[in-house]
Formats: sequence, C-alpha cells, structure tokens
Amino acid sequence: MADRKPILLRLDPAVHDALVKWAADELRSTNAQIEMVLRRALADAGRQPAKVAPLRGPGRPRKGNGASSTDASAADPGAAAGSGVSAESGAADAQRAR
Repeated sequence: MADRKPILLRLDPAVHDALVKWAADELRSTNAQIEMVLRRALADAGRQPAKVAPLRGPGRPRKGNGASSTDASAADPGAAAGSGVSAESGAADAQRAR
C-alpha cells in the first residue's frame, strides 16, 4: 500500500457527523470517505493527479488478500479508469447527499 500523508483537519461538528453517517452507509471509514470525496472533487475540477493509487472498494478487505488494485477494480468499475468513482455512482451519491 502506498504511503499516506497524515493531516490535521478541522471540521464543523455537523459536517463531521454527516461524513461519519455517509461513511457508515457505504461501509467505509470516515477517513476513507473524506479521501473519496476529495478525490471526486479533484476529478470534477479536472485536477486529479496523473499518478494516484486507486481507492479500494467499500467494505472490509477479504482475509489474506489485502487490498490489491484488482480488488478495487472489481468493487468499483470507476477505479480502473483512475478516478476511483464511476459517473453513475457519483450521480447517485450526489442525490443521497441532498
């Protein structure tokens, strides 16, 4: 797995609570949900880095397999394209967030 850069992030408590609920609904950790939202925003703005590791799909990794790029592609078809999010799931997520 690629190294992760730790950061301190200050959020409004209501925003944090909404992210925690959204993450739980999609079987992700809050940290993974924040990264997914940030990656989606970068892709939408046309600022997604060329060399970025794909996100693993939601849910727990299978025992003994770890998180490989093939697992991410199987769980999320958009991961193979490098964005980590398919257009269909992005639209559905936007609707759920409202």
